[in-house]
Amino acid sequence: MTDAARLEADQPAAPLNPPARPSVYDRFARRLSEDARARRLYRWLGPAIVLVIAAVLRLWNLAAAHDLMNQFDETYYVKDAWTLLRLGYEASWPAGANESFLSGDVNVFTTNPSFVVHPPLGKWIIALGMAVLGPDSGWGWRITTALLGIGSVLVLMLIAKRLTRSTTFAVVAGLLMAVDGLAISMSRIALLDTSLTFFVLLAFLFVLRDRERTMTRIAHIVAARYDGDAPPSWGPVLWNRPWIIAAGAALGAASAVKWSGAWVLAGLGVYLVVTDALARRRAGVLFWPTDAVRQGFATFVLFVPVALVVYVASWSGWLFGSGGYDRQAGSNPLQSLWIYHVAMYRSTAGITSGHSYASPAWQWPLLWRPTGVYYHHDAMGVNGCTSPSGCVDVISTMPNPLIWYAGVAAVLYLAYRFVVARDWRYALVLTGVAVTYVPWLFLPERTIFQFYTVLILPFMLLALTFALEDIAGSPSADSHRRLTGQRLVLVFLVVALALSAFWYPIISAMTVPYDFWHLHMWVNSWV
Repeated sequence: MTDAARLEADQPAAPLNPPARPSVYDRFARRLSEDARARRLYRWLGPAIVLVIAAVLRLWNLAAAHDLMNQFDETYYVKDAWTLLRLGYEASWPAGANESFLSGDVNVFTTNPSFVVHPPLGKWIIALGMAVLGPDSGWGWRITTALLGIGSVLVLMLIAKRLTRSTTFAVVAGLLMAVDGLAISMSRIALLDTSLTFFVLLAFLFVLRDRERTMTRIAHIVAARYDGDAPPSWGPVLWNRPWIIAAGAALGAASAVKWSGAWVLAGLGVYLVVTDALARRRAGVLFWPTDAVRQGFATFVLFVPVALVVYVASWSGWLFGSGGYDRQAGSNPLQSLWIYHVAMYRSTAGITSGHSYASPAWQWPLLWRPTGVYYHHDAMGVNGCTSPSGCVDVISTMPNPLIWYAGVAAVLYLAYRFVVARDWRYALVLTGVAVTYVPWLFLPERTIFQFYTVLILPFMLLALTFALEDIAGSPSADSHRRLTGQRLVLVFLVVALALSAFWYPIISAMTVPYDFWHLHMWVNSWV
């Protein structure tokens, strides 16, 4: 073999995939890493843009449906909120009260107390909007719910930022919630579930803040107690945990909106005890299970009593007045309140009547029966309708189908990843899914609805955010892997945004041709 031939044979083979040029996002990220000012601007500007999008989609034409949603509980909550504001307790209304209220005659209520099955805080929140803007239109009775819907997007981004350590994926999580039809529609009607979602998310944020502070403290204190190589028998009992107190207060408020907040209180309490136990085991505490019980007692004292205080405080109008339902049933206000709660529990436990939009919890992941809360039809020529098929105004609590099904898949993926990686971040998200969904599975006879899943949605979106982050590729992955993954994520987001735009008219009571509405009914059970 000649020298030239030998030299040619010794040359390395060309790689199958020559190095790809870094993606636009990677070049952008590199620019941010080199420019502290641009990095600070991006940390604020990205979330701010998402919040503007969320605000526009929730506030635009908020009073479009001048109605009290007779088929669902807006008809009760708005009138209850108005009497709470006027009397301090929920009062009864005469027949035809809705027509009077909508025509501007809002004071036709009686002073007779009304039996209600939900605590008062959510209705006080609705009342606050009417106190500021008046009860004359949907702006008054829906504005506070819309603002808490926007606030939920903000809190979700704060949680996602702490979990992913990425502004970009915090923005992704917030954007998905900002444009999702379920989150938008539930922010545009005066129901209780958006207020419940806001307080639950706030509690998870506070628990996350506590974890960031507490895990390090446990490790440092236990390390200082080592006697040579001998581990300490006991770890510290930590009482200085203000974020746990804040989380308890948030869940007291959640429970004061709907009792399902108590499930989250119990579930997060278990999560705190388990994470404390694991932290002590990692630190080397000899009797870590018993040590976790000691800390569990302290955590209970910090976590639960403040929730109970906030919950009882929400009943102040009822407690300090004399006209509320069952107010005189006991020998003192607290005994009367207990008697009332027993009656509330018996009533809610017996809600098993049929409903055309009822959907048991096992159906929720399938999106089998989304809830239509408002439907108005005009024939051609009526109210300016020019469509031969007629025109409709619709509010459907319909999630973005792509985001929803991808979120369900992402929860399953995250459960698998947790089994493999034992990542505490996955455990927190899965805890959120479990405490907001699993309890409903044990109530198969109860009349419940798909729109309850607005409380589960943020945790599904966190799971989806983790999945998209994995698809995008880790920073250590080669350029081809990163470029391909980021393109897939971008395609997903573009399609999701397009579907959100397609669905927005039928979640916001825009007037559209009947055929346009029917075009969205991809499954017979959605009609």
